[in-house]
Amino acid sequence: MNKSKEISLSQIEKMIKETLVIEANELEKAVSKITIEWAQAVKAILSTEGRVVVMGMGKSGHIGKKIAATLASTGTPAMFVHPGEASHGDLGMIVKNDIVLAISNSGESEELTSILPVLKRIGVQIIAISGNKESTLTKHADWFLESAVDREACPLNLAPTASTTVQLAIGDAIAVSLLDARGFKESDFARSHPGGSLGRKLLTLVSDIMRHLPDVPYVQGDTQFTDLMKTMSEKGLGATSIVDKAMKVVGVFTDGDLRRLVEKGSDLRQLKACEVMIKNPKLIKSDALAVEAAQLMEDKRITSVFVIDDEGRLVGAINSNDLMKSKVI
Repeated sequence: MNKSKEISLSQIEKMIKETLVIEANELEKAVSKITIEWAQAVKAILSTEGRVVVMGMGKSGHIGKKIAATLASTGTPAMFVHPGEASHGDLGMIVKNDIVLAISNSGESEELTSILPVLKRIGVQIIAISGNKESTLTKHADWFLESAVDREACPLNLAPTASTTVQLAIGDAIAVSLLDARGFKESDFARSHPGGSLGRKLLTLVSDIMRHLPDVPYVQGDTQFTDLMKTMSEKGLGATSIVDKAMKVVGVFTDGDLRRLVEKGSDLRQLKACEVMIKNPKLIKSDALAVEAAQLMEDKRITSVFVIDDEGRLVGAINSNDLMKSKVI
């Protein structure tokens, strides 16, 4: 390896800017290369009964893996098959109903071009993303999506940089077009990303993380204030619900309510739960999204909320700590 040359911070900054400018310019040029053939390719993917099989060698292969992952996570069944492995058995993964998305800047990658006749015999359709209109890949393809660039961002104009950026952008454009055409929603995205923050927000229900009875504090309206406080202290929620005989929540009492009563100088020992409770409290149903509970707490500036069933009966409670532990917030 050659010894690194002396270079200033300003020179490095200049090179970074030039790289981004070159790649941005090549992306802008790519827009002018879009034809109706691109839309036809997307339409073909929409109508296929199989999967999108993405293939590519070298840097194009790395881009292909990302495109396959993006397609799969946005509602289009897809997988990546390495062209080199395909000729040693992995072609068996590809069936007639699939559609191949082949990526090669030159369109002449030997590992890819050697299996093109076999793919045609299988009967799969081929979409080519290539920078070479006259390549072997392009001639075998049913649809051609041009990814040619005038120059790479590499100062030597050798390392795939701008060309792979354009390939990646074309893959994103295909995925987004398919996503839109399928009516793909946030909830669909969440189902394929259950471990991500969006998945947790859109899939986690209040019932998944709430505290259940009997770990939820509640008393009836005729409960003496001292017993109310004992219940609150034992459960450690900083609040208690007041319920009727049918376990329907009719009020709540919180630590904040206690402070306000003390400030007024009330004789607390003589009071009952029904006399100190806040009526018509904000409640949430157990089948609501946990993120809705978080929004309710934020809007009302409270730290906990009691959970009810469809009949209005107390079934649980949830507070901000529960939401944080489950990574909803």
